[in-house]
Amino acid sequence: MRLDRAVLARGLARSRTHAQSLIAAGAIAVDGMPMTRAALPVGEDAEITVVGAPDAYVSRAAHKLLGALDACEPLGLTVHGRTALDAGASTGGFTQVLLERGVSSVIALDVGHSQLDPRLRGDSRVTVVEGTNVRDLTRASAGSGVDLVVADLSFISLTLVVAPLVAFARDGADLVLMVKPQFEVGRERLRKTGVVTDRSQRAAAVHAVVSSMRDVGLAIHAVVRSPLPGPNGNVEFFVWGSSAWQARTQVAPSDVPPMLDDEQVAAAIAHQVEGLE
Repeated sequence: MRLDRAVLARGLARSRTHAQSLIAAGAIAVDGMPMTRAALPVGEDAEITVVGAPDAYVSRAAHKLLGALDACEPLGLTVHGRTALDAGASTGGFTQVLLERGVSSVIALDVGHSQLDPRLRGDSRVTVVEGTNVRDLTRASAGSGVDLVVADLSFISLTLVVAPLVAFARDGADLVLMVKPQFEVGRERLRKTGVVTDRSQRAAAVHAVVSSMRDVGLAIHAVVRSPLPGPNGNVEFFVWGSSAWQARTQVAPSDVPPMLDDEQVAAAIAHQVEGLE
């Protein structure tokens, strides 16, 4: 049996996704040795234990968003008191972080079903929208809209969903989108492991997402490397953009976060991808 299935079968995780998160975090030991591969075959007589203090978050992804918010909030990103959309919510790591940071409400949207952690599903501030593709979002479906969007999407390029995400949001909204290079560079450029190791390809992936955000009128405020890699080791990034500049007539210029020009965006991407000063 696979390790993730065995962890679930023995009641050590709430779901298979949770089991995979524990394994990826190195919190599962087999016969006393921490293992990080969910597909590892294990025998029925193997001793499987949870090691270390249990993570308070419902998924490993929560720590990724925490890192991005810690980097962006000092630059002017506001989370507290806002209405939010978590696109690709899955078990709800991003949703949990947003609630902790004080959003007034959050729409937890995912194309799948029954993935959101029960603790979040039962929170009155959370609206669960399941079986919905992000590409189907429209201004008409947005109701009053949201003013903060976060996204953790897989198996689709962000360049295909930026427009519907913006359409779903109010004017002046902030978008904090996680870029996964493995879903941006094209299958022909991936190694068999599915990991993007070429730094130039990582940079190209971020540039492509930035361009798509600018194409729909967003200003770019920051590019941040995720503090944790993806499950297979892919380096991931966050891009923070907003339409706040379009609302300059409604807010004081000092309330609009600094916007990066072309040269500054290129430098920010280089710094995060290449580690250049």
